[in-house]
Amino acid sequence: MAQPLILASTSPFRRELLQRLQLPFAVHAPDIDESPLVNEIPAETAQRLARAKAQAIAKHFPDALIIGSDQVAARGEQRFGKPGTRPNALQQLREMRNQEIIFHTGLCLLNSATGEAQVTCVPTHVGFRDLTDREINAYLDKENALNCAGSAKSEALGISLLSYQRGDDPTALVGLPLIALCHMLRHAGLHLP
Repeated sequence: MAQPLILASTSPFRRELLQRLQLPFAVHAPDIDESPLVNEIPAETAQRLARAKAQAIAKHFPDALIIGSDQVAARGEQRFGKPGTRPNALQQLREMRNQEIIFHTGLCLLNSATGEAQVTCVPTHVGFRDLTDREINAYLDKENALNCAGSAKSEALGISLLSYQRGDDPTALVGLPLIALCHMLRHAGLHLP
């Protein structure tokens, strides 16, 4: 019997993306501290948190393939996390206008039976338009973007804020890089087209 597939996430967007693969899976919410470590670069943070999410629920599923994913948006040393409030979202989008932000999406597939973890990070370079305050406020009036890195939901109205998106996996920016995940799942023995 195949190992169950578990998504360690509460994100409805990750759930929707994983459904594209037409594999049965369950969802379980991880409870971890998502704070970056001192001197940790964004890509390392994203990978560490993706692994930590998978490991956090491994005790509940001792014989499963567990998917963890996390995203860190950054420009140089500056990070753009989940804003939480509208004033924070407004400030983030002001700071990101006319800038290139790299969204580092960490991905981990953990085999809880063997302890084998496949971990990678998929970067997406995103150019933000030179947004006016009126455009930013109009966006925030229509889009609840308080719980996504960088306040820009590219899978929804946030796409209108961008001038370009460059990366190897179009699903990475939404939060679950499916191309990389398919490679990992095949390596773990799952059959995909």
